[in-house]
Amino acid sequence: MSISLQQTLKKQYEFEGKGLHTGKIGKVIIKPAEEDSGIRFRRTDLGESAIVHALAENVSSTSRSTTISEDGVSVATIEHIMSALTGMGVDNALIDIDNVEVPILDGSARFYSEAIAKDGLEMQSSARKYLELSDSVEVKDENSGAYLKIEPADSPLYDLTVDFNSKVLGIQKAEWNMSMDYLKEIASCRTFVFFHEIEYLFSNNLIKGGDVDNSIVIVEHPVKEEQLAHLSKLFGIPKLEINEKGYLNNLELYFPNECGRHKLLDLIGDMRLCGGYLNAKITAFKPGHTINTNAAKAVRKLLK
Repeated sequence: MSISLQQTLKKQYEFEGKGLHTGKIGKVIIKPAEEDSGIRFRRTDLGESAIVHALAENVSSTSRSTTISEDGVSVATIEHIMSALTGMGVDNALIDIDNVEVPILDGSARFYSEAIAKDGLEMQSSARKYLELSDSVEVKDENSGAYLKIEPADSPLYDLTVDFNSKVLGIQKAEWNMSMDYLKEIASCRTFVFFHEIEYLFSNNLIKGGDVDNSIVIVEHPVKEEQLAHLSKLFGIPKLEINEKGYLNNLELYFPNECGRHKLLDLIGDMRLCGGYLNAKITAFKPGHTINTNAAKAVRKLLK
């Protein structure tokens, strides 16, 4: 479905919750914005002029999430909200945030997308500016074997494969294009973490806001009862168990390939940092925030 005019929100939406990595409670308000303004974040705790444009050249960190910075102002973990705005068809939005990190909510883009879907979008008078490539772009990570290939196309297309060398996850594939229902197929897919990573992440202050309500926990290796008890204590919840599929029993998967779909959710959000809707086929193998945003930077460079 090709949209010909730009769109913004019909009203503003407010969300509050803790940041995944900082653990700090933050509030975001997604607001309608004028034509041709794109997506911008405003740090209201730092003043009215503390604006960060959501563009690839402003990416300052990709350590387990995407952070953008401009003129000394930073906003972290933007990928889910960026994905929701993209998947729901929003061209222009101003996101006020009173903290450094966007709340993780349930670890997906569901709540943002549901709010937008309820009211629909406001059609604007200017034409949507689709980004057109003159040539293909390919970004590789020789160490991991990950790559993103971006080829000119008539509309945005995503084709993703993830392989964590995991017997629990296996190889997962996911795809999305503008004719598919983002809210139904992608938005609800939650972030995930391997059990053996959790201790390291906690000890390095990387998931202060992590809990079993906002992430799927994959148990790849044998786990002792005392390890489960320790994790239960860390999260402050009753005893955790491992289900027969190799996941902690705190939640049920929405899709067999929910983890792959979440990686696609992230990719859609990161690639929006190209500055708009990219008319390209994006083929991704083992994507992550670093290679995603490097690809977005390469696209921006080519477009210039």
